Amino acid sequence: MSMAATVTDVRPSGTSKNWKAPIGFGIGALMAILVFAIGGPATTAVFRVSDDSDRFRLADIALPADVVGWVVAVALAAIAAYSFLQVRKGESLNRWYGIAYAVLFVVGFLTWVVGIAERPSISLAGLIAGSVTLAIPLIFGSLSGVLCERVGVVNIAIEGQLLSGAFAAAVAASVSGNAYVGLFAAAFAGMLVSTILAVFSIKYLVNQIIVGVVLNVLVSGLTGFLASTLLSRDSATFNSPPGLPDISIPLLADIPVIGPILFKQSIVGYLMYVAVIVIWIGLYRTRWGLRMRAVGEHPQAADTMGIKVNATRFWNVLLGGAVAGFGGAFFTLVSVSTFTRDMTAGQGYIALAALIFGRWNPIGAFFAALLFGFATNLRFVLSIIGTDVPSQFLAMLPYIVTILAVAGLVGRARPPAASGVPYVKE
Repeated sequence: MSMAATVTDVRPSGTSKNWKAPIGFGIGALMAILVFAIGGPATTAVFRVSDDSDRFRLADIALPADVVGWVVAVALAAIAAYSFLQVRKGESLNRWYGIAYAVLFVVGFLTWVVGIAERPSISLAGLIAGSVTLAIPLIFGSLSGVLCERVGVVNIAIEGQLLSGAFAAAVAASVSGNAYVGLFAAAFAGMLVSTILAVFSIKYLVNQIIVGVVLNVLVSGLTGFLASTLLSRDSATFNSPPGLPDISIPLLADIPVIGPILFKQSIVGYLMYVAVIVIWIGLYRTRWGLRMRAVGEHPQAADTMGIKVNATRFWNVLLGGAVAGFGGAFFTLVSVSTFTRDMTAGQGYIALAALIFGRWNPIGAFFAALLFGFATNLRFVLSIIGTDVPSQFLAMLPYIVTILAVAGLVGRARPPAASGVPYVKE
């Protein structure tokens, strides 16, 4: 048996038709016709590509909201009809149709919502840059999930790892007066939570989902207790961490739109890009990644090939905890310079949804997390320009996207075959 055979899906493929995508596309197309096309305002939506302070300026993009609404609605209806015909024939739907559908829907929604605003103008560069910033902890969390689930361990404890990382970063940076010390403390805290997850789920075969949920509750209660006692009594000593400054690369940071995203980040932001690339290369281009995928798909076959299954799972879970810990450091060393109770606000669960949406692939998880970050940032940007959309709906945006992702409306996602299944050597 070759090693490559261990990473294939050994389960029989079903022949039943999956109507989730056509139904989801049809509902979205109907909404686009009613809202973007028929309800489209006869105004011009302006998207500013550059700001006045930029060294290089590009012309603004002006789009007639009603015309764009009809074009987008017709295109979405065409994709929905095509997907219906493909599924009816029993053929699989290419994922690029789903990507094109999502892009068109976002363009239509943005044009419509900016067109009905009191000030129909929005900074496209600021919207994208803010989305990337808000997505940083989600990306680290989803990468942690990739490392764990690819070896067969379901990591529900991402929320606890992010929260423990935020707490440890705040305390360590405050006591030492050095933000980089806080960064390493965050990684250690994330590994500590992962150690508990690994010991109970791998060694003692406790249900992985239950262990993850318990860890989230435990970390939330412990950090909340310490925040209300130790940190609140002497916040100057224990809860006043120095922040990580933005590091700008000369000239490159001045490039419109992509400059602030790629070349004007804190060290955590740059580490995020490095982590995505390194984990993808390691997963698909190295022997370590091949062994890891073999353990997650067929642990018995991997064991036959001489791979230590449980040891591989243990160390990957610890590595995933360290990665999530870096994401937790973002909250207290980059976003705000203080720790507050439950400040992660459920982002670990959204990271888990990004992992599923991204099909357990580092690149896919990266873009899925960006989508959730975009939905979150859009809420703040739209409230600034004075849109008529109710604020309650804007607050629901990230969670609506999460529900649509995990419901499988964008296609069927297959996890690693042995994900969540403990391995006992016979």
